[in-house]
Amino acid sequence: MPELPEVETTRRGISPHIRGRTVERVVIRHKQLRWPITDDLPHKVIGQPIRDVSRRAKYLLIHFDHGCAIWHLGMSGNLRVLERESPPGKHDHVDWVLSGGVILRFNDPRRFGALLWTEDDPNSHFLLDHLGPEPLSDDFDGEYLFQATRKSQQNIKTWLMNASNVVGVGNIYANESLFGAGIHPLKVARTLSRPRCEKLAAEIKKVLARAIEQGGTTLRDFVGGDGKPGYFAQELNVYGRGGEPCKNCAKPLIEKRVGQRTTVYCNVCQK
Repeated sequence: MPELPEVETTRRGISPHIRGRTVERVVIRHKQLRWPITDDLPHKVIGQPIRDVSRRAKYLLIHFDHGCAIWHLGMSGNLRVLERESPPGKHDHVDWVLSGGVILRFNDPRRFGALLWTEDDPNSHFLLDHLGPEPLSDDFDGEYLFQATRKSQQNIKTWLMNASNVVGVGNIYANESLFGAGIHPLKVARTLSRPRCEKLAAEIKKVLARAIEQGGTTLRDFVGGDGKPGYFAQELNVYGRGGEPCKNCAKPLIEKRVGQRTTVYCNVCQK
């Protein structure tokens, strides 16, 4: 599933090519996504200029003067900007035909993505109103992490992956951040000291920023807005490396299921 770095990579990829352009036509080849695309959505955007493209958690927000389209990429979807003559493929479900001869095309093989519309503040939408702080913002730091975990009996990995606590720290990035911070993924969240929370918050920011810089993580079939795959997977320290030597101490990395998700860690380096 595209995580925060992949979605941010997409935002940065498509934004310069669609911001300021007018939607001239909408082509919907398959409206049955995670939620059906409503029949009136094309009428909301046709003839309207795109004012901005932002991101909240794993949602892309395309802003117009009178509302906002909320786009989710689902499990394996992508948004790309193509030339208008580009023929659609089997899983190309939605095209926004824009001024200037380009198309914003949504491809979603599994149809777990979504395209919704709101004329209210998008942060009050039911998909967004419960979300925690952005991990790369000033709202998320070691002090926030310390205070927010004081009553939690959850292990820290599960806590980090709860979007109501902090958004965008998906499984890959939780594994990598905990390794970098030297924290065992099964450590009870409330037992982390303030200095360890500060270290973990800094590591989360570093890991996510590096992933964004390198275009996300090439696991399965993610591609960015420019159609190019991400390369952060080449730098993973623990995820996908269960049984292999730890890059720090050379002991075999342990792999187990935690909360139905693959968790890889070093029992020596992470305490």
